[in-house]
This record gives sequence, C-alpha cells and structure tokens, in this order.
Amino acid sequence: MRYERKYKIENVALDVIIQALKMHPAGLSKIYPDRQINNIYFDTPGLTTYKENVMGIANRDKYRVRWYGWDAFFIDRPRLEIKHRRNNVGHKTIYEVAPFSFDNLRPITQEVNALSGTFALLQPALQNSYVRAYYGTPDKKFRITLDWNLAYASLRTCNRLRQHQQKEHHVFILEVKYEQEIEKEADRISQFFPFRATKNSKYVTGIEKCW
Repeated sequence: MRYERKYKIENVALDVIIQALKMHPAGLSKIYPDRQINNIYFDTPGLTTYKENVMGIANRDKYRVRWYGWDAFFIDRPRLEIKHRRNNVGHKTIYEVAPFSFDNLRPITQEVNALSGTFALLQPALQNSYVRAYYGTPDKKFRITLDWNLAYASLRTCNRLRQHQQKEHHVFILEVKYEQEIEKEADRISQFFPFRATKNSKYVTGIEKCW
C-alpha cells in the first residue's frame, strides 16, 4: 500500500522548485525523462466519485483511463487505472484497454464499465493533462513527482474540446510517494521542502473549474 504527501505550489517559478529538489539533502535525482500524462476520468451521472472525495470518505475508488504523449488528443496505449483509497493509503488496479477516439467515447465507456467491478454506471466526466518530472532517492524508497501545465476540459460534450480547456497557470503539484511501512522515514524527506503540505485532487479541481 502506498502513501502520498502532496504540495500545491502557486506563484513560484519552475526553476526555483527544481533547484529545491536538486539541493535536497536526501540526494534526489532524475529517474525518468519528463513526459506528459493524459487522463479521462469516469464518474457516475451524479458525480459520486467527486462527492466522495470532497466529503473525505475514507474508502473510495477513482476510475481513469491514462496514456502518455505530448499531444493530449492522440491516444496511444491507453490503460484503465482504478485507484483504491483506503483511509490514508492507496493502491492501483491496472488494465490494458483498446485504443479509442474522442470522436466516439462509447467503446471505451463500455470497456471501463465492464472492468470497473462496480454496479454503478460510469461515464466520461473530465479530460486532463499535465507535464510530470520524476525524482527519487538513491535507496529507491521515495519517489517525488512534480506536475505543471495542468489543463482540464469537461466531457459533458466533446465538441471543440481543445478550445474549451481550462488551464492552471503558475500552479505546480509536488508529490512524495512511498510505502506505508516507512511513514516515519518520510518526515526526514518532507522537512526539507520549503512548501506546505496540502490536500489536492486534480479530478476535484477539474470538475470545479469545468462543470
């Protein structure tokens, strides 16, 4: 089970944040090239997943189809990720899914519902994308990701999706990720970040911006 500590950083230059990572006494270094992450989040017609997150329900699941690439609308090797949250820790169930197009989301919607393991009817709710940088400690116990260029679009209608994107300018999301059993060790990593830990959900942010 994995734990995450999140930091929402606003109005700080990207190079300042990267310098803070490079100067961290834990010896953080790049572990993967930067890449763009693209998602479609699925929810019930009544936005049950969104509401459970806002209410702080301890045990909940989130459904998203994810792919990578610098063009958010070119879908390559997508996969369904079901993110299971149990109190403060989580894990993922991942399925490969068939390629699809924004012009017709019916096939992927049917596939998500078949794989979801829930009796709820899921439908596309939100598209989002962001650039992610990956850092890690030399002992590989901790992985730190930094996200920026966050963009969101409602999927209530796919007409002119590119033009309807809402963007978060000068906002960065930093996450520290590690296994539950080394929770105490995480304090020595987090104490050197000059940022305040916050609760953050890209899905919640996107729904509140776009719906």
